[in-house]
Amino acid sequence: MLLPRKLTAQLAATLAGALWMALTASVGSARAEGLELRGAGSTLAAPLYGKWIDAFGKSNSSIILKYAAVGSGAGVELFKAGAVDFGASDVPLTSDRAAKIEGGVVQIPSTAGMVVLAYNLPGVTGALKLPQDVYVDIFAGHIHNWDDPRIRAANPELKLPAKSIAVVVRQDSSGTTYAFTSHLGAASKKWSDEGHGIGTIVAWPQGAMIARGNEGVASRIKISDGSIGYVEYGFARSLGLTVAALENKEGRFVAPSPEAGAAAITGSANGRLESIGPSIVNPAGAEAYPIVTYSWLLLHPHYPTEQAQALKSFVSFALGEGQKEAVGMGYIALPPSVAELAKSAIAQINSDSDAKRPSSRN
Repeated sequence: MLLPRKLTAQLAATLAGALWMALTASVGSARAEGLELRGAGSTLAAPLYGKWIDAFGKSNSSIILKYAAVGSGAGVELFKAGAVDFGASDVPLTSDRAAKIEGGVVQIPSTAGMVVLAYNLPGVTGALKLPQDVYVDIFAGHIHNWDDPRIRAANPELKLPAKSIAVVVRQDSSGTTYAFTSHLGAASKKWSDEGHGIGTIVAWPQGAMIARGNEGVASRIKISDGSIGYVEYGFARSLGLTVAALENKEGRFVAPSPEAGAAAITGSANGRLESIGPSIVNPAGAEAYPIVTYSWLLLHPHYPTEQAQALKSFVSFALGEGQKEAVGMGYIALPPSVAELAKSAIAQINSDSDAKRPSSRN
């Protein structure tokens, strides 16, 4: 399910007003003058967007870009309500939802990321391997202890403690959650049969620890002995968290890496942007990391001339020079075929002298 489904434009505008009061201390430019453009959404891609905004601003000093990492669900709602100039989501809008966006929407893939299972097991040295049916059952609430026979069977060389597993999950409406639960559903029919759900928010087993944003989940794992949670790879890496090698569709255990991420998405483009998301819920390939997701920028097809030119310049930068920054930060650069499709989508953004700034913005 996507949440919040019934957020009104008025409520979104109220949220936006409070959001922007705090935004001056978050990702964005500190320049005092110039055209200001606001975006909000994905926490998965937020560090990369911050890097792009800073780099873009150095050569475009008259454009002030600000971005708030509020989660994919909230980002979509703020964009839908006209409270921001662009949204960001790790879940592409369906045709039905896109049709409800006043003024239309252009969805452009900006980057891709790996969702890793980070854990905190002091004293356990060596790489933890988790088969697909095992990590599905950990998050389904069927495996409760680290020395469970099924975990030990996959890790005979590790001395696993007789300790309870503390599962850490997302509290907010999250594209990372959507990517993770979509994978769990693809990896195991049992996940869906038991009614656990696939969505930006799902009903996790009782006792799971909840945190807001990728950063919140990573921080909770960092301080919680015996914990495991799902988080974007860059956040886990930046906090020095240990991550598991996961069994992929071909039955091989693969640790997250730029090469493994690239192997997972290389064949995802089939001539249409609409096809790239469903193709990677449990990607094929012996070297492929099993849990990956694209992240998308949401823009309107029409803006006043100045805004249109600025947004097209920023997105063009992100899809060109910006891709060089992605790998170094733990993301996956867009495959050339996807990048070309994304660049073609930019052409759908047009200057319109009659276009108005969203009325709900503060």
